[in-house]
Amino acid sequence: MKLAYTEYGEGEPLVLIMGLGAPGAAWEPHTAAWSRSFRCLAADNRGAGNSPAPPGPYTTAEMADDYADLIDGLGPGPVRVAGISMGGAIAQELALRHPELVSRLVLVASWARCDPHTAEIFRTLPLIWDRPEAATALLQWLIWTPGWFAAHRHELLAERTAPDRMSCSAFGAQAAACVSHDALDRLGGIRVPTLVTAGDADLFVPPRLSREIAEAVPGATLELFPGAGHTHHWEQVDRFNALVEEWLR
Repeated sequence: MKLAYTEYGEGEPLVLIMGLGAPGAAWEPHTAAWSRSFRCLAADNRGAGNSPAPPGPYTTAEMADDYADLIDGLGPGPVRVAGISMGGAIAQELALRHPELVSRLVLVASWARCDPHTAEIFRTLPLIWDRPEAATALLQWLIWTPGWFAAHRHELLAERTAPDRMSCSAFGAQAAACVSHDALDRLGGIRVPTLVTAGDADLFVPPRLSREIAEAVPGATLELFPGAGHTHHWEQVDRFNALVEEWLR
């Protein structure tokens, strides 16, 4: 499948894989910094943005193969890859299924195998996705900390009525990929430097699931963001950007 993507900056390629329900453009707070050092490619996952939305359910393996096709078109050599949440699950499959294409990995607020708590969230969100305000409100409560919500309340309330939402069928297809992702027993096969980041106040994907990844990937580094939630990469964007940029060099 040919994914739509947008490029920022020049240098060695850095492929960016976004999470559930969001387009590649959501990487903007990070590409604004990293494009000084890298050629950032922020793609729309299948079902999101301008990429095709075939019937689901999807799997993270299929979505990883989409990225393998994209990277194959960039030229010779492996590339740096970063993935947020579901994007981190896709990045795991990419490194396992196409190890020749990946040189370094950053896995952000991700999981290798859902626990019952997180799986139930992924099963519930599609049931209310046709009610935009309710679905977005629930998602916001899960991914942002109370402190961030209080400081950005008006901005977050406005997002609940934003018109550019993913279709219900595509969202359900991506959510199915989140539930079925299971790479935990295979992560020992990842042989590239891997950075795992998590917010220690993440209610959506509890940090113990990120710790599980770091313990399973040989030599992986786990970096926790105290007091931050699922969106620790946005809540503490300056620290996150600097950490990842240095790691990827």
